[in-house]
Order: sequence, then C-alpha cells, then structure tokens
Amino acid sequence: MRLEIDRWKRASAIGLDLLFPPLCMVCRDQIAQANSLCSACWQKIGFLDGPGCECCGLPFDIDPGPGTRCGSCHARQPAFDKARAVMRYDEASKAPILALKHADRLDHVPGFARWLARSGRELLEECDLIVPVPLHKRRLWSRRYNQAAELARALARLAGRPAQMQMLVREKKTPSQGEMPSAQARRRNVQGAFAVPVAHRQSLAGKAVLLVDDVLTTGATVEACAATLKRAGARKVHIVALARVVRPLSSAI
Repeated sequence: MRLEIDRWKRASAIGLDLLFPPLCMVCRDQIAQANSLCSACWQKIGFLDGPGCECCGLPFDIDPGPGTRCGSCHARQPAFDKARAVMRYDEASKAPILALKHADRLDHVPGFARWLARSGRELLEECDLIVPVPLHKRRLWSRRYNQAAELARALARLAGRPAQMQMLVREKKTPSQGEMPSAQARRRNVQGAFAVPVAHRQSLAGKAVLLVDDVLTTGATVEACAATLKRAGARKVHIVALARVVRPLSSAI
C-alpha cells in the first residue's frame, strides 16, 4: 500500500511538472527542480557557507580557526547564543526575499526552508522548539501572513521539530525597522516590544529555542526577542535567518 502511494505521488509530481514547469525563484526561467534557482541566479547569490564568527555567524575573509568570534561578539555576548544566515542580503538576494515578504510569493517557502535547514543544521540539532519572530496583530492583519512564521512552520516539518507560533508575541506596534536611521534607533524601537504569554512560560522553561527570521540587519529585533525568551525561562536561543546584511568586522550584527 505504501509503495503504491509513493508511486502515485511521483506520478502526480511528474504530471504537475509537465503542466506547470518549475520556474527559477528569481528570473522565472524554466528549471529542473521546483522551488530553486537556475544556475545563473544561483551563482549570483552570496551564500554564507565559509568561515565565520562562532557566535553571530559574521563571515570572515580568511579562516582564523574554529571557535573564533568577531570583535563585537568578543566584546559583548549578544542576547542570543548563536546566529546563522543562509546568504548575504544584497541586490541578488533581495528580490526573492521581498517577494515572499510583500508579494504573496508563499511558493518560495519550501525552497527557503531547505536552505534554512542546511545553514542551521548544527543549531537544529540543539533546539527543542522552533519559534518565529512575530508581527504585531495589526501588521499581520494588513499583510495577511507572517513570512517568518511560514518559514518556521516549513522548517519544523523538515527538521521534525515542534513549532510554537504563539510562544512569542509582539505587544507594541512599532514603526518598521527599515525606517530607523541607526542601529541605536532600531534597538530603542523594539525595546519592550515582545513578550511571552504566561500560558506558554511553563512549556518554555529550560528549552533551547531556534528563532526564525527573514533578514538580519543590525540584529536589534532578534536581540530583543532572544532577551525576552531568556527572561521567560529559555535555556538557549539560537537564530537562523534567510539573509543578513554583512557589515565590517568592527560592526555589530
């Protein structure tokens, strides 16, 4: 019976590919595998799979050896324990990420989740549950979905880990972080914005959490989320994101 179901699924997938050929997530050229990139677009993406800071994942130009931290993390331990991102946030990666965030391209989620699982594999091994960076309810209503929650849900299915969509909530409706003129302004903007509902605190106590976001810019949002989760009882908080803005080594995440 199981074999027949698998054969039916494979035949259905082949039929769908014939009717609706898979297209590149960026340029929309026809490709062999759905939810992926053509070779030309793939080569333009700056995947962060080389040496980097042991803590925040900031890429290094040369490999200084295992366990090395960037200057910022050496000077001050972030609220989170480790952070990893799939790729650099630049002109090549911006289009598919913004399409997911603002243009209802939820068909990008399966491919992005596979990339998150690969980049965050060491963090997934340690985590007990997966939690998305939340949107305020008003912004969620206007957008209709939270892209971080969609990524977290798909990643949880791939990794076989539980996802808790309501573990962390955004209580304050703050201006978009993109409107903030500086890293300091971003930190002030999200101060006190997040909370763990009382009903979830017992299930959070002592757990290692993997927090999922789409883009890390200064890291102010994930810092605030991680601090909130730890105050509510989380043992560890790791971060995995689709992309990050790569700043000079002297800058914070």
